[in-house]
Amino acid sequence: MADEKVGRSRNKVLTKGVMRYGRAQMSRRRAVHKRKKTTTPRVEKKPVEFVEKQVNGEKNGGKRLVPVKRKPRFYPTEDRPKRLPNRKGPRKDRAAKLRTSITPGTVLILLAGHNKGKRVVFLKQLVSGLLLVTGPYRYNRVPLRRVDQTYVIATSTKIDITKVEIPEHLTDKFFKKVKLNKRNVKKKSDEIFGAQKESYVVNDERKEAQQKVDGQILTIIESIPSLKQYLRCRFSLDSKQYPHLMKF
Repeated sequence: MADEKVGRSRNKVLTKGVMRYGRAQMSRRRAVHKRKKTTTPRVEKKPVEFVEKQVNGEKNGGKRLVPVKRKPRFYPTEDRPKRLPNRKGPRKDRAAKLRTSITPGTVLILLAGHNKGKRVVFLKQLVSGLLLVTGPYRYNRVPLRRVDQTYVIATSTKIDITKVEIPEHLTDKFFKKVKLNKRNVKKKSDEIFGAQKESYVVNDERKEAQQKVDGQILTIIESIPSLKQYLRCRFSLDSKQYPHLMKF
């Protein structure tokens, strides 16, 4: 009887493709967790650089060491390509050149992002090269934000903002994105699976800056007829309208 059980599986087939015990149950029945794991140390073989070869001839010594991989005959004069000196300096230290059609007070059309198609007022260019714009927020819900000049269309509509005082703290550091800590999850006792995601909240400093800038621009816009309706209207294209043939 003992010889008949040798080589037979401890698991039984109930139907075709369905076994009586699963993988976890079979590992527990075989007591895999009690066995000692034996590992053999890995022997690292050093690569062979030279091979000894027999050389014919009386004056050649008989044997010679020959490299396995033949080295190149020519070597580069420099290990790494060296950047040539530039009179403009490194790219990170200089802002992008502003387009001539964009000046402070120009009305721009946004082409990308959450507010695409909306018209905004350009205030100034920041050190990073990005444009500081505002809606104003009361007209089209566009707050103070940074925009790349490649994603805007400069229109011929302009307003005079020479007397508008823009706070000095409106820099790239002020608009830096706040990283939300997703690991700190708040749990409530009445929620079994209660995991509340941390959401972004506008701070009071941004609200004050928005009110200070928009308050000055709103007085200028209201003095110009039909400019308020122009900023509220979203830009769009219909059939047989081609932007390259339009004059903004």
